[in-house]
Amino acid sequence: MPLRKTRTRPDAVGWLTLYLILLLFLPTRLVLGPLGSAGAPSLLFGLGSLLLWLLMFIGAARRVSSGPQPIRIALGVLLFCVGVSYVMAMTRPLSPDETSPADVALLALASWAGTLLLTHDGIDDRSRLETLIWRFAVCGGLIAALGLFQIATRQLWVDQLSIPGLSGEPVYTLGSRGGYPRPPGTATHPIEYGVILAMLLPIALYVGFAQTHRGPVVRWLPAAAIGAIIPLTSSRSAYLGAAIALVICMVGWTRARRLRVTGLVAAGLLAMLVLTPNFVNSIAGLFTGAGDDPSITSRTDGFAVAGNFIAQNPWFGRGLGTFLPKYRIFDNQYLLLLVTIGIVGTLAFLALGVTAAVTMFRLRTRLRDEASRDLAMALAAAICAGFACLFMFDAFAFPMTMGTLFLILGMAGALRRIEAARAGLAALLR
Repeated sequence: MPLRKTRTRPDAVGWLTLYLILLLFLPTRLVLGPLGSAGAPSLLFGLGSLLLWLLMFIGAARRVSSGPQPIRIALGVLLFCVGVSYVMAMTRPLSPDETSPADVALLALASWAGTLLLTHDGIDDRSRLETLIWRFAVCGGLIAALGLFQIATRQLWVDQLSIPGLSGEPVYTLGSRGGYPRPPGTATHPIEYGVILAMLLPIALYVGFAQTHRGPVVRWLPAAAIGAIIPLTSSRSAYLGAAIALVICMVGWTRARRLRVTGLVAAGLLAMLVLTPNFVNSIAGLFTGAGDDPSITSRTDGFAVAGNFIAQNPWFGRGLGTFLPKYRIFDNQYLLLLVTIGIVGTLAFLALGVTAAVTMFRLRTRLRDEASRDLAMALAAAICAGFACLFMFDAFAFPMTMGTLFLILGMAGALRRIEAARAGLAALLR
């Protein structure tokens, strides 16, 4: 672990901590009433992050440059493509109920971009990045613990939450699958909850292994809570994301650590098989009976419908946010992106994820510090898990998921920039 440094000027960690609290602990249904769907506190806070970043960028000439930033460049390309798509959509006839969702979708993307950019450029010290990662893991552990409590009590609890100034009716209940409850935590849907936990899993594991200046119980509690709740989500998306994240992490771990984690996972599966065989059979049925699952059938049937819309505006789509649920729910974000921002925009979005993951993989090969190498691999695992799970649901309609994903992308950019600056300083000192 790098030594702690004394901070000489403010950074973005405190602001981003507040964003984390709003994003993960406030149910999405709670909004500022007059603003409607654009009034989610986390969305407004993300727009504030964009404003802060712009103020920082104006004074960027006074800051030491660490060279081109590939993640920031990839984000710029995506925003340009979405902007072109939006302009093209506004120049063609739109039904009245499509215009407002298009504006809200653009604001949401700007909010997520602001979170990424402020995280990317607003943290200059490695110890401060570690602080943000610790707080991120703790928040993940807390929402995981909430899910366990929801299962134990078979109640949502968050549907009873009321905050002065915010309004919104509960739009969901505690669902079930195979006779077992599906906890959503503070998320809108169990799928969203499971995907968020899958992205948080490698980060929580990194905290457990690397932040050894904390007590072993404290630093392992988030990973333990997340690891305990993921199997109980009854969500294919959560299982897929967690499996991808674990496999990628294992590639970067030592053989001894791989064996310990593999043994722990095997012991957990064996305990579930002995204690709750019916639940294990229910999980297996999610995959063996996928061919007869209406949710899978709905996803596959959507390809033909999407093809007709893609053919009408193949390159830049019909406009982000203009394809309303009343037309069709695809449960596949990439299919929806092909319809709304076209082939060019979808490739730009994929390029953002690929750029961030490849950047982390390459950074890992260049670093010598074991904790830094582990962090790069953990962030790459979280990014890969997040982008893979977007095949399973229309994630742009779930701001908690996208806010989490863009924050992780920003952390990846911050790590690269900090390590590049440290490498440059080391070269000067030699």
